[in-house]
Amino acid sequence: MRLYQKQSVWRLLNPLTICGSFITHRRLLWQFTRRSIELQHKGSFLGIAWTVLNPLLLFAVYAFVFIAVFNSRFGTVESETRVDYAIGLFLGLCLLQMFQESMMVAPSLVVQNPNFVKKVVFPLEVLPAAAVGAAAFRCIVGLALVLASVEIWGPGLSGSVLWLFPILIALGLLSVGVALMLSAVGVFLRDIAPFVQFLSVLLMFVSAVFYSFSSIPPAFSFLRFNPLLIVVETSRHVVLWHQAPIAADVLYLFLCGVITFVLGQAAFSGLKPAFADVL
Repeated sequence: MRLYQKQSVWRLLNPLTICGSFITHRRLLWQFTRRSIELQHKGSFLGIAWTVLNPLLLFAVYAFVFIAVFNSRFGTVESETRVDYAIGLFLGLCLLQMFQESMMVAPSLVVQNPNFVKKVVFPLEVLPAAAVGAAAFRCIVGLALVLASVEIWGPGLSGSVLWLFPILIALGLLSVGVALMLSAVGVFLRDIAPFVQFLSVLLMFVSAVFYSFSSIPPAFSFLRFNPLLIVVETSRHVVLWHQAPIAADVLYLFLCGVITFVLGQAAFSGLKPAFADVL
């Protein structure tokens, strides 16, 4: 009995368990990811073109408010221009929204698909993973616009931009882990959705999207431990200022990503057998 319990705990905490499921059901994962992308703009005249237009319109609004009205700056380098601030703001929004979108849809993913729980044998972990995949697609489209803007109107691109790849991987681990956890908890606690919406707004203001970490008062220096702040701040440094990231920051991001992923899959796998009883 004890041996069974130990193996059960190891299976819950072993990230290879759910990664193996993603690999086995990769075609299904791709189909649901594509469906999530298409459903968002289904029936609209411009269709998937909104994937590009939405971030551009959002960028225009924030750029006008924080540049034309408030004349904001990051103050990271002396040569920073208003265009640099606009691009840096857009970059931060793209990265943060990937996490926000994954987090906000997660609580209802399993609840809204009871047939997958009751009537068929279906890998339910595909649902939150596909939601993250759709959010990642929109993030990548936004990042492509950012990189084009940096090359055309900003300081130009350099080799440091390649650091975006490990940063995005860490962000992906964070997003999948949180989506798995919230989609499982959302089955049992339906009131979690409003709280997640509030948390999503809060994250925008504590993740250095509109400001740099150097402008945070010492009393709030604990915000440095927010991995999303490091994602946003580090990405601006590698894209706009051509600076390599601090190694400790990258390691911390991956540590947070792996821990969040493991805890998310443990929560999902542990609660999954009870889904059918609740739904």
